[in-house]
Amino acid sequence: MASQTINGKAFEYALLSEFYERLKTITSASITENEPYKTAKGFFDGFSENEQDTFRITASASINFLIDIEPRLSNGISKDDILVLELVSDQAGQTGDVRDVLIIRSLQNWEIGISAKNNHRAVKHSRLSQRIDFGDKWLGVPCSKSYFDEIKPIFDMLTELRAIDRATKWTSIENMHQVVYMPILDAFRKELLRLDKGNSNIVAENLVQYLIGNKDFYKVIKSKKKVEIQAYNFHGTLNLPFEKIKPKAKIPKLKLPTRLIEIVYQENSTTTLLVSLNEGWQISFRIHNASSRVEPSLKFDINLVSAPHTLFTNHIFIN
Repeated sequence: MASQTINGKAFEYALLSEFYERLKTITSASITENEPYKTAKGFFDGFSENEQDTFRITASASINFLIDIEPRLSNGISKDDILVLELVSDQAGQTGDVRDVLIIRSLQNWEIGISAKNNHRAVKHSRLSQRIDFGDKWLGVPCSKSYFDEIKPIFDMLTELRAIDRATKWTSIENMHQVVYMPILDAFRKELLRLDKGNSNIVAENLVQYLIGNKDFYKVIKSKKKVEIQAYNFHGTLNLPFEKIKPKAKIPKLKLPTRLIEIVYQENSTTTLLVSLNEGWQISFRIHNASSRVEPSLKFDINLVSAPHTLFTNHIFIN
């Protein structure tokens, strides 16, 4: 398993256990010891004490801040108002829910979620192939026949190469960028614009919700000497007061885009498209092959290039 995943899961565990340690003395709190919890704990336990301390210190710094802006974390209605902490299985992310850590008060009909990231900012890794209808899967609007007709010869060629010899390497394809990447990206670009044109208002909004997250959440990004907290408050469920107790900082609502503005290649690139949307959203799609051997599918590395200026971001430095 990639170290990226192991670090990420260990950080999720650190967040969960630090939340519990901080809050159990001020409010009724419990941890759901489900499969994702056991997995994450196993990874965390595999680190040295020094590394575990780093995870804990980073988690703790972000929690201090979250307690200030989410009064419901530390305030229950009564002792029966239990704050339940749980880790989410990875399957949820496929439906656009990117939260890793859930904090729930069912008596208050309240929950917040956290997406925990260790040193990386990519939002999604999605695939394209002859069989994958990205329109349907991401946006709820199926791709056209002409899109599939356009990508078919390229994926057919890849299928044939693999059938001849399963060990064929991508590097053996001459001018691979011109022969494989660019035609696929061009077809993807045309289709995304076509879908947006035919379904105005839906596609841009659904694209951001699928890639960034369809539920409100905090993103906690751990890096070497600091932790960054971003608040994706699309639906206004974050930063709520508890009775008369107000949050110590105000988190604005984020506007979802309503239209695609343009899709262009990144400068001097044959692998990356930049998708610009209104309200200040810009997303990059970099296409690549997931393994060194030829297979009839390609992967996107998708990153948020820019977000609306109303995206709440806080950096906490840790020595």
